[in-house]
Amino acid sequence: MAGLCAAARARELGARVVLYEKGDRPGGSMLLSSGVVWRHRDWERFREECSGGDPALQRRLWEQLDEGIGWLESLGAPALERGTGNPLTTGVRFEPRGLRDALLEAAGGARLESPLGEQPDGPPLVLATGGFQADSSLVREHVTPEARHLLLRAAPWSDGDGLRLGLRAGARLSERMSEFYGRNMPAPPARVTQEDFVPLAQLYARHARVRDARGEEFECRTWSEIDVVQWTARRPRARAWYEVSDGSLAERVRERSVGEMVDAAERAGAPVERRAGSVTVEVVAGITTTLGGLRIDERARAAEGVYACGADAGGIAGGGYVSGLAGALVFGRIAAESALEGAAA
Repeated sequence: MAGLCAAARARELGARVVLYEKGDRPGGSMLLSSGVVWRHRDWERFREECSGGDPALQRRLWEQLDEGIGWLESLGAPALERGTGNPLTTGVRFEPRGLRDALLEAAGGARLESPLGEQPDGPPLVLATGGFQADSSLVREHVTPEARHLLLRAAPWSDGDGLRLGLRAGARLSERMSEFYGRNMPAPPARVTQEDFVPLAQLYARHARVRDARGEEFECRTWSEIDVVQWTARRPRARAWYEVSDGSLAERVRERSVGEMVDAAERAGAPVERRAGSVTVEVVAGITTTLGGLRIDERARAAEGVYACGADAGGIAGGGYVSGLAGALVFGRIAAESALEGAAA
């Protein structure tokens, strides 16, 4: 989404744009998401929940998201729902394919199956390759030694091309390279396809007793449950077990009950054990996007003539969770504007 936003904004400002897409379709992992673009309602709460992030980058995201959402709608992106279902956040749910199509038209199309191996001479370069979660060697280096056991809950092309290009151009790594956003998912032999990434998410750790294979327990402390998936990713084989009492099955997490999520995991083939008074589900950490990446300034600049946005830019979430689509939208637009200013200077 970040690359589409950058290309669309640059073209809107009169630039000639070439959009290189490594995959066989545009849209990246955004097409696999729920389509919700959101921010925290309260700035202080944002800082409290993401205290390890760069406050200057966070402020730009928080202040410019609403304008960015209006821009998406002006391009014809279809809004399905206003609101997020969470009183702590505000935003809009877009239909992912319609959002992709509106941005792609504004961007003037993309060159599919065209990975960019080297920085081109002359024009500024905006990196928006989606992070490095699909490269198990980079994930092992920066995130967890259990990398090969993680379920990839993202497009398969986000394997660090932007990170490598940026570092070769002189960029530096951001702080907190070990952090990622994801969801615990039904463990093998469960069948999990790309279409299942959202509906099969097991998002009820705060209603469960969570333990690993050695019996070590974890208490979930965040509403987003980003802490428990990062903990699970560093357990043996990236596995955990959720034990839920029968009395908690009726608890609701947004539009689903805990019992409905457990039933979905069981139908998918996950190991589920039902006993008198409780049910236990085996889960595996699913990695959606890395949160560390290239260090950028407030203009999205990573190195001379090189800008980064989306999951290629680190330092925004830092210790918590913020909408990846929001970061893609805001810093994709900023990267385009800054690249054109740099080219003109």
